[in-house]
Amino acid sequence: MTLQEFLALLVLATVMSFTPGPNTTLSTALAANGGLKSALRFCLAVPAGWTVLMLACGLGLGAVVTTAPLLRGAVKAVGIGYMLYLAWRLCQVRVLAQTDGARLNVGFLQGVALQFVNIKAWMLALALTGGWVVSQGGQPAANPGERLVIVLAVMAVYAFASNFTYALVGSLLRQWLAQGARLLVFNRVMAVVLAATALWMVKV
Repeated sequence: MTLQEFLALLVLATVMSFTPGPNTTLSTALAANGGLKSALRFCLAVPAGWTVLMLACGLGLGAVVTTAPLLRGAVKAVGIGYMLYLAWRLCQVRVLAQTDGARLNVGFLQGVALQFVNIKAWMLALALTGGWVVSQGGQPAANPGERLVIVLAVMAVYAFASNFTYALVGSLLRQWLAQGARLLVFNRVMAVVLAATALWMVKV
């Protein structure tokens, strides 16, 4: 991978990882409600799920998902339904969890699974596979295995860094959110963001 390609990959990783989305919204909400420790499992689940998803795309599964209308529709439907469910759950939380964040709990396996029902994640993984892994300057790459390792490493680091950063912000807001109805308002704003993301997925 040339330096120019690598820098372009870093720019893409920064934009895709640090702009708000369902993962970062959940990381913020989990940490705000249950503390940084309760959000850490989800922060680790995102890069783990992304890595498996990227490997699946490398094996050709991504092309099947994005080009088969029924399968693509099923992935979108499950993803939209799950995000709307999480938004609804978030709207119900009025009191900060003092221990393990059980009031709003998205575990490691749920976090991994969430990556597979996000059609945007499938499309990004497919774009990375086609643009950075199997091709180089418009020509077939001579070292796709090495390029895949680089892409996986970069995206995993960025996925964890972005979600941990959002979770850290959420945890720092805990004391402020404990006063009055601030937590309820915060959770409902986060729920609206999740619901808006789910509705956006309808058009993707």
